[in-house]
Amino acid sequence: MNKAKQVLRFGLPKGSLQDATLEKMAKAGYHITVSSRSYVPYVDDPELEIRLIRAQEISRYVENGHLDCGITGYDWIQENGSQVHEVGEFQFNKATRQTARWVLAVPEDSPIKSVKDLQGKRIATELVNQTKKYLRQNKVKAEVEFSWGATEMKAHELVDAIVDITETGSSLRANKLRIVDTLLSSTPRLIANSTAWKDAWKRKKIETMAMLLKGALEAETKVGLKMNIAQKNLASLLQSLPALRNPTVSNLSLEGWVAVETIIDEHIVRELIPALKAAGAEGIIEYPLNKVVY
Repeated sequence: MNKAKQVLRFGLPKGSLQDATLEKMAKAGYHITVSSRSYVPYVDDPELEIRLIRAQEISRYVENGHLDCGITGYDWIQENGSQVHEVGEFQFNKATRQTARWVLAVPEDSPIKSVKDLQGKRIATELVNQTKKYLRQNKVKAEVEFSWGATEMKAHELVDAIVDITETGSSLRANKLRIVDTLLSSTPRLIANSTAWKDAWKRKKIETMAMLLKGALEAETKVGLKMNIAQKNLASLLQSLPALRNPTVSNLSLEGWVAVETIIDEHIVRELIPALKAAGAEGIIEYPLNKVVY
């Protein structure tokens, strides 16, 4: 008798986070193809069924079991009050690796300077529940209306303030808006349905994806470095360059020489390579990494 095929139903965010998420999934080893003629993306893993759903809804579908797991923002988990198991946090967003923030913003010339100045005012946002919670915490009564989009424009004509999401603040500044306060910081999270998490096969599958995704993200900020150096210069090299404190050192066929290999943060390479050269290193090679799994 054939054993029933086991499949993990996996929700990925459709919209602003879609391209970044698919890119990270590809780096993790899962290549997903989205077709305009199908609601079901193709993935090169027969044990996965991918569904593209708005990030705002994913935590609800995971909570009620329509999805086994999904990637969505911490903001929407909180907004929906979803009871789900958080598997991992991942530092990426649609444009940068910065943490996204939901901020209270007003026009540059607005008299509103703090949340207390919102008493009796009107606020537009997509994050209605968290905005109401923020007002309650600050003992402020104000009207909160749901915004279907173009929220930044409303701040100048239709409402007194907005609560909107930003990574760098550049869009707010371009629209002549001033940030008053931050309500919530958000990063993408891999979440699982509580029942699915108790299933041994599904849990292992989810944990594997989390490990590979985290490894792919870790690799984005690091590079590998190889070089050859005379054995007599190795100790002084390692002592003067803390970044190479725990490298792999192996003997070369040429007596008296060793090969040194290490992984370092990419942003220090430009300062490090000249120092390595000055310390006697030769044949220095920098190479990109696909995954770094600790």
